Amino acid sequence: MIEIKSSKISDGEFNRGVFATCDIEKGKLIHEAPVIAYPNDQHQHIEKTLLADYAFEYGINHSAILLGYGMLFNHSYQPNANYEINFDNHTFEFYAYTDIKAGDEILINYNGDVDIDDPLWFDQE
Repeated sequence: MIEIKSSKISDGEFNRGVFATCDIEKGKLIHEAPVIAYPNDQHQHIEKTLLADYAFEYGINHSAILLGYGMLFNHSYQPNANYEINFDNHTFEFYAYTDIKAGDEILINYNGDVDIDDPLWFDQE
């Protein structure tokens, strides 16, 4: 259903993104990414590494690094996917927010909700 390919919107060292290999209907589960959670007071150590830009908020007192393809979804303010945190399973679940066509890059809003257009941390001074 999904694959990793080069992304034209990513300008990082690896330029990767998550792409649909088939049509995906709105509401369909795309990917479940297991998490490695850690207390927020340990984030100062992560901030010294490349992983800082990939950490997600995980509840009130924790952050998380996502496994699987979870860290490879690129950002858009008009995403075609969203995610929900499943604390019972310790996963982030990625769902199609709109119908997605085969070959389309699957994009999420890094702000958490699809309709939040706040500047992202890496665009702020």
